[in-house]
Amino acid sequence: MRAVKQKLRQALSRRQNQHIVNASLTKSAVLLPIYYKQGQYYILLTKRTENVKDHKGQISFPGGAYEKRDGTLVNTALRECAEEIGLMADEVEVLGELDDTVTISSGYIISPFVGLIPWPYQFKIDSWEVEEIIEVPISALVSRGCLHKETEIIEGEAVTLYSYHYQDKVIWGRTANILNQFLDIFAQVMMEKQACGMR
Repeated sequence: MRAVKQKLRQALSRRQNQHIVNASLTKSAVLLPIYYKQGQYYILLTKRTENVKDHKGQISFPGGAYEKRDGTLVNTALRECAEEIGLMADEVEVLGELDDTVTISSGYIISPFVGLIPWPYQFKIDSWEVEEIIEVPISALVSRGCLHKETEIIEGEAVTLYSYHYQDKVIWGRTANILNQFLDIFAQVMMEKQACGMR
Protein backbone atom coordinates (compact mmCIF):
# COMPACT_ATOMS: atom_id res chain seq x y z
CA MET A 1 0.00 0.00 0.00
CA ARG A 2 2.84 2.39 0.83
CA ALA A 3 4.37 1.93 -2.62
CA VAL A 4 1.04 2.64 -4.34
CA LYS A 5 0.54 5.75 -2.21
CA GLN A 6 3.99 7.09 -3.10
CA LYS A 7 3.58 6.38 -6.81
CA LEU A 8 0.13 7.94 -6.85
CA ARG A 9 1.46 11.06 -5.14
CA GLN A 10 4.29 11.25 -7.69
CA ALA A 11 1.92 10.73 -10.63
CA LEU A 12 -0.36 13.51 -9.41
CA SER A 13 2.54 15.90 -8.74
CA ARG A 14 3.95 15.39 -12.26
CA ARG A 15 0.74 16.53 -13.91
CA GLN A 16 0.13 19.99 -15.33
CA ASN A 17 -3.29 20.57 -13.81
CA GLN A 18 -5.83 22.56 -15.77
CA HIS A 19 -7.16 25.37 -13.60
CA ILE A 20 -10.23 27.33 -14.64
CA VAL A 21 -10.60 30.99 -13.71
CA ASN A 22 -14.00 32.54 -14.30
CA ALA A 23 -15.41 35.19 -11.95
CA SER A 24 -18.97 34.45 -13.09
CA LEU A 25 -18.77 30.90 -11.75
CA THR A 26 -18.72 29.72 -8.12
CA LYS A 27 -15.50 28.12 -6.89
CA SER A 28 -15.92 24.76 -5.20
CA ALA A 29 -13.89 21.70 -4.28
CA VAL A 30 -14.43 17.99 -3.72
CA LEU A 31 -12.40 15.19 -2.22
CA LEU A 32 -11.99 11.88 -4.01
CA PRO A 33 -11.38 9.62 -0.99
CA ILE A 34 -9.60 6.32 -1.54
CA TYR A 35 -8.86 3.60 0.98
CA TYR A 36 -7.58 0.04 1.23
CA LYS A 37 -10.09 -2.53 2.41
CA GLN A 38 -9.90 -6.32 2.45
CA GLY A 39 -7.12 -6.53 -0.12
CA GLN A 40 -8.28 -3.94 -2.61
CA TYR A 41 -8.71 -0.19 -3.13
CA TYR A 42 -12.07 1.51 -2.79
CA ILE A 43 -13.45 4.94 -3.62
CA LEU A 44 -16.00 6.62 -1.38
CA LEU A 45 -18.89 8.60 -2.84
CA THR A 46 -22.10 10.01 -1.42
CA LYS A 47 -25.67 10.18 -2.63
CA ARG A 48 -27.12 13.65 -2.15
CA THR A 49 -30.57 14.11 -0.65
CA GLU A 50 -33.49 15.93 -2.22
CA ASN A 51 -33.01 18.72 0.38
CA VAL A 52 -29.89 20.27 -1.16
CA LYS A 53 -30.04 23.24 -3.51
CA ASP A 54 -28.12 21.72 -6.44
CA HIS A 55 -27.63 18.21 -7.87
CA LYS A 56 -30.48 16.67 -5.88
CA GLY A 57 -30.30 12.91 -5.53
CA GLN A 58 -27.07 12.63 -7.51
CA ILE A 59 -24.03 10.53 -6.62
CA SER A 60 -21.05 12.78 -5.98
CA PHE A 61 -17.83 13.19 -4.06
CA PRO A 62 -18.04 15.00 -0.72
CA GLY A 63 -17.47 18.70 -1.26
CA GLY A 64 -19.06 22.08 -1.77
CA ALA A 65 -18.67 25.78 -2.39
CA TYR A 66 -15.57 27.74 -1.36
CA GLU A 67 -15.87 30.08 1.63
CA LYS A 68 -13.43 32.88 2.46
CA ARG A 69 -12.62 31.30 5.81
CA ASP A 70 -11.28 28.23 3.98
CA GLY A 71 -8.29 30.11 2.57
CA THR A 72 -7.60 27.39 0.00
CA LEU A 73 -9.71 25.06 -2.10
CA VAL A 74 -8.19 21.96 -0.53
CA ASN A 75 -9.41 23.30 2.82
CA THR A 76 -12.87 23.67 1.27
CA ALA A 77 -12.87 20.00 0.31
CA LEU A 78 -11.69 18.95 3.77
CA ARG A 79 -14.21 21.17 5.58
CA GLU A 80 -17.07 19.84 3.50
CA CYS A 81 -15.97 16.26 4.20
CA ALA A 82 -16.11 16.96 7.92
CA GLU A 83 -19.54 18.58 7.62
CA GLU A 84 -21.12 16.03 5.29
CA ILE A 85 -19.75 12.68 6.47
CA GLY A 86 -17.79 13.41 9.65
CA LEU A 87 -14.41 12.71 8.04
CA MET A 88 -11.97 14.92 9.93
CA ALA A 89 -9.28 16.85 8.03
CA ASP A 90 -6.42 15.41 10.09
CA GLU A 91 -7.51 11.90 9.04
CA VAL A 92 -7.05 12.68 5.32
CA GLU A 93 -3.68 12.39 3.58
CA VAL A 94 -4.03 14.61 0.52
CA LEU A 95 -2.04 13.10 -2.36
CA GLY A 96 -2.65 15.69 -5.08
CA GLU A 97 -5.24 17.23 -7.33
CA LEU A 98 -6.96 16.67 -10.65
CA ASP A 99 -8.13 19.05 -13.38
CA ASP A 100 -10.79 21.64 -12.66
CA THR A 101 -14.14 21.00 -14.28
CA VAL A 102 -17.32 23.05 -14.70
CA THR A 103 -20.93 22.15 -14.00
CA ILE A 104 -22.86 23.76 -16.83
CA SER A 105 -26.31 23.72 -15.24
CA SER A 106 -25.40 25.02 -11.77
CA GLY A 107 -22.37 27.18 -12.57
CA TYR A 108 -19.64 25.73 -10.37
CA ILE A 109 -15.94 25.34 -11.00
CA ILE A 110 -15.01 22.10 -9.23
CA SER A 111 -11.43 21.57 -8.05
CA PRO A 112 -10.98 17.86 -7.20
CA PHE A 113 -8.42 16.62 -4.68
CA VAL A 114 -7.37 13.02 -4.10
CA GLY A 115 -6.99 11.89 -0.51
CA LEU A 116 -6.11 8.66 1.25
CA ILE A 117 -8.39 7.95 4.21
CA PRO A 118 -8.30 5.31 6.96
CA TRP A 119 -10.52 2.24 7.04
CA PRO A 120 -12.49 1.29 9.01
CA TYR A 121 -13.79 4.73 9.95
CA GLN A 122 -16.74 5.89 12.03
CA PHE A 123 -18.47 8.23 9.59
CA LYS A 124 -21.19 10.61 10.80
CA ILE A 125 -23.57 11.51 8.01
CA ASP A 126 -25.33 14.87 7.86
CA SER A 127 -28.73 13.49 6.91
CA TRP A 128 -29.88 16.85 5.54
CA GLU A 129 -27.24 16.75 2.78
CA VAL A 130 -26.27 13.09 2.43
CA GLU A 131 -28.68 10.20 1.92
CA GLU A 132 -26.02 7.49 2.00
CA ILE A 133 -22.32 6.72 1.69
CA ILE A 134 -21.42 4.54 -1.28
CA GLU A 135 -18.32 2.33 -1.27
CA VAL A 136 -17.15 1.23 -4.71
CA PRO A 137 -14.14 -1.05 -5.32
CA ILE A 138 -11.87 0.28 -8.05
CA SER A 139 -11.80 -3.22 -9.52
CA ALA A 140 -15.54 -2.91 -10.23
CA LEU A 141 -15.16 0.50 -11.86
CA VAL A 142 -12.56 -0.79 -14.32
CA SER A 143 -14.40 -4.02 -15.05
CA ARG A 144 -15.91 -4.62 -18.46
CA GLY A 145 -19.30 -3.03 -18.97
CA CYS A 146 -19.09 -0.60 -16.05
CA LEU A 147 -18.06 2.45 -18.09
CA HIS A 148 -20.49 3.91 -20.63
CA LYS A 149 -19.54 6.69 -23.06
CA GLU A 150 -21.71 9.03 -25.10
CA THR A 151 -20.86 11.99 -27.30
CA GLU A 152 -22.98 15.12 -27.25
CA ILE A 153 -22.63 18.49 -28.95
CA ILE A 154 -22.45 21.18 -26.27
CA GLU A 155 -22.05 24.79 -27.39
CA GLY A 156 -20.85 23.60 -30.79
CA GLU A 157 -18.24 21.18 -29.46
CA ALA A 158 -18.29 17.38 -29.32
CA VAL A 159 -18.04 16.38 -25.66
CA THR A 160 -17.59 12.86 -24.30
CA LEU A 161 -19.92 12.10 -21.41
CA TYR A 162 -19.03 9.28 -19.05
CA SER A 163 -21.18 7.23 -16.70
CA TYR A 164 -20.30 4.32 -14.43
CA HIS A 165 -22.82 1.62 -13.57
CA TYR A 166 -22.19 -0.25 -10.32
CA GLN A 167 -24.89 -2.52 -8.91
CA ASP A 168 -28.00 -0.30 -8.88
CA LYS A 169 -26.01 2.96 -8.85
CA VAL A 170 -25.24 5.23 -11.80
CA ILE A 171 -22.39 7.73 -11.43
CA TRP A 172 -22.65 10.41 -14.09
CA GLY A 173 -22.04 14.09 -14.83
CA ARG A 174 -18.95 15.88 -13.58
CA THR A 175 -18.41 13.21 -10.92
CA ALA A 176 -18.00 10.56 -13.63
CA ASN A 177 -15.53 12.78 -15.53
CA ILE A 178 -13.43 13.32 -12.40
CA LEU A 179 -13.59 9.60 -11.67
CA ASN A 180 -12.52 8.75 -15.22
CA GLN A 181 -9.45 10.96 -14.99
CA PHE A 182 -8.45 9.46 -11.64
CA LEU A 183 -8.92 5.88 -12.83
CA ASP A 184 -6.62 6.52 -15.80
CA ILE A 185 -3.91 7.75 -13.44
CA PHE A 186 -4.49 4.89 -11.00
CA ALA A 187 -4.22 2.34 -13.80
CA GLN A 188 -0.86 3.79 -14.84
CA VAL A 189 0.37 3.64 -11.24
CA MET A 190 -0.64 0.00 -10.90
CA MET A 191 1.07 -0.88 -14.18
CA GLU A 192 4.28 0.79 -12.96
CA LYS A 193 4.02 -1.09 -9.67
CA GLN A 194 3.62 -4.43 -11.45
CA ALA A 195 6.55 -3.62 -13.75
CA CYS A 196 8.74 -2.80 -10.75
CA GLY A 197 7.68 -6.03 -9.06
CA MET A 198 8.79 -8.01 -12.09
CA ARG A 199 12.32 -6.61 -12.03
